[in-house]
Amino acid sequence: MTVLTPRVTAALAVLAALTLATPSPAAADDPSEPPGTVTTSPPPEVDANSPGLKLAQGATLAPAKVLDIKSVVEDLGGEERREDTNENVTFALQAEVLFPKNSAKLNPQARSRIQTIAEEIKTQNAGTVRVFGFTDNLGSYAHGLTLSKKRAEAVHDLLAADLGGNVTFEVRGYSEDYPIADNSSEEGRKKNRRVEVSFPRTTTEPETAADTGTGTETDTGSEGS
Repeated sequence: MTVLTPRVTAALAVLAALTLATPSPAAADDPSEPPGTVTTSPPPEVDANSPGLKLAQGATLAPAKVLDIKSVVEDLGGEERREDTNENVTFALQAEVLFPKNSAKLNPQARSRIQTIAEEIKTQNAGTVRVFGFTDNLGSYAHGLTLSKKRAEAVHDLLAADLGGNVTFEVRGYSEDYPIADNSSEEGRKKNRRVEVSFPRTTTEPETAADTGTGTETDTGSEGS
């Protein structure tokens, strides 16, 4: 019979303790559970009456903050898009539904769309209106600047005729700057060829965008439309 000395007995006891405390490789590297997702500890209990959950004597809550909520409505064809935030209303009209290709002359269908925007400006009692024109990245940048500015001016002229002299206008053309879609596809370029009309909003509830027509136009030239 083998007799274990006290030193050997103690060494075996330490080795056994280490073996029990070390997880097996299968348990430590279980690929079915991401690290940190398994725990044997119960969730901590929270005392609702704990002083740490209450405001200290004399403390006050921070002022309430209104989050900037954005509402976006687009008609089925994508020709008209309305965006409402807490502060502004923005209409974006694709150039194809306002102008002939590569032209700044409004087509007959454009009047009703622009008059709808004028009515909303009256509803919001806006004193300042921004009319910005944009093109795609086809053609030269200089040509885009001229065309986008002329288109913005055409929309401004019609709005001004409806609104009278009580509104201050900012009219600009930005060529291909500030795209809202990818210019690598015709679908994206159509969205970028647009006129935006924006103004401060004062009503508490945004109106829905008017459903106005679905006319489109295929682009085959430089600066599509």
